[in-house]
Amino acid sequence: MLNNKLQNNLHLHFLVFIAGFTAILGELISIKAIPLVWYRMLLAGVLMFLYIKITKTNTKVSGSALLKFFIAGIIIALHWITFFASIKEANVSIALAMFSTGAFFASLIEPIFYRRKIDRYEILFGLMVSIGVYIILDSEIKYLTGILLGISSAFFSSLFAVINGKFVEKYDASIISFYEFIGGVLFITIYLLFANSGFSQEFFNLNSKDWIYILILASICTAYAFIASVHIMKFISPFTVVLTYNLEPVYGIILAILIFGNSEIMSANFYYGAILILLTILLDAIFKLKR
Repeated sequence: MLNNKLQNNLHLHFLVFIAGFTAILGELISIKAIPLVWYRMLLAGVLMFLYIKITKTNTKVSGSALLKFFIAGIIIALHWITFFASIKEANVSIALAMFSTGAFFASLIEPIFYRRKIDRYEILFGLMVSIGVYIILDSEIKYLTGILLGISSAFFSSLFAVINGKFVEKYDASIISFYEFIGGVLFITIYLLFANSGFSQEFFNLNSKDWIYILILASICTAYAFIASVHIMKFISPFTVVLTYNLEPVYGIILAILIFGNSEIMSANFYYGAILILLTILLDAIFKLKR
């Protein structure tokens, strides 16, 4: 029988695998990025609400906190929209490679929120990440739009992570997530009401495969993954969790090649650039641990 430490570490890797699989679902789902994220956040919000009711968690928060959660919800909505749009414009490999730059953005955003100076090594690592992105861009210029969307997704993800880090100090994680999902759905709903296409008949006319993939995305890859990741941090150090989640692009790119074949096989320079970005992120995590 597996001991608890090994079980928790295997669970953590399973969660990272799920995170990588999210990109696969983004490719498999035929609808565009904005309606995809609307469905994801709506269904995940319903599931999170059921979880809150089952656990009898108090949902009362102040008006100012609610506003902050809604703003964070808009940011995570923008992250998911740009991430899935990157997949649609390019492919899974490009989106995940660009998503890896998120740690670099976090190293710039975090000092602003926590009022500390940017360390010199963070500037050096930022340059290394930039070189990695340049190598990818130079060899895959045909995916320029997807690359720019992927970088935007990484920025929004980092901004969201830093903001959420402040929230978790005061509020229950499930409550934060629930209100953020509501904020994201409201934001996209308002946008769609004023958009030309808006809530057309086509918007709600999903095929059976899309419904299955979206339900998996909202339940396993969103609601379950979020709750489980919060639970796992009770038994595994935050450093180990963050370091392991850096494998998400690796798992995702391998899965994409296995599932989609030649459409996901990139030039040699793409992999050189991606490896440079990942190694830089790992070095950054190690330096932070030593500090």
